[in-house]
Amino acid sequence: MESPAATAAPLTQQPGPGLHMPDAPAPGAALRRRPATKHYPGILRFPAVRQLLRFTGVGIVCTVTSLALYALLRPWLGPQLSNAAALIITSVMNTALNRRLTFKIAGRGKIARDHLSGLVVIVIALVITGGSLGVLHWLNPDATMSDELWTTTLSGFLATAVRFALLRHWIFRRARHR
Repeated sequence: MESPAATAAPLTQQPGPGLHMPDAPAPGAALRRRPATKHYPGILRFPAVRQLLRFTGVGIVCTVTSLALYALLRPWLGPQLSNAAALIITSVMNTALNRRLTFKIAGRGKIARDHLSGLVVIVIALVITGGSLGVLHWLNPDATMSDELWTTTLSGFLATAVRFALLRHWIFRRARHR
């Protein structure tokens, strides 16, 4: 009885007529490899579009959280402090989620720098949303909490556009094409 090693075909032997090897290239044909990157269909082939979609998902979660925190804190802190507290808490969460989900940065490298840079974005968002609350109360001193929530939500859209631009082109530019 022969050993299994003795009956195995050598690597250089071509398959016989009864054997089928679908992955074997034709003699003289060049091997084709798939590209290492994914190919996305249609508009998704643009990295900015994919990032914007992921950024929108993160933004929805953070906006709902921010509005809930604002409504919870408003009776005790007033409109400006409630806005600031809700924005700071959700901005830290937003930077962490965007770092990981939107821009696909998984490691802990530069995490402190990313969050410190995110503080600049928080200040800009505070100026935009806090300024809009100030204008609301200047125009309507008797504004309701509902008016304040609408004002911070609408001005939050502008702050969000600024946030995406700064995150993409300044803070996370090393991951712009993911």
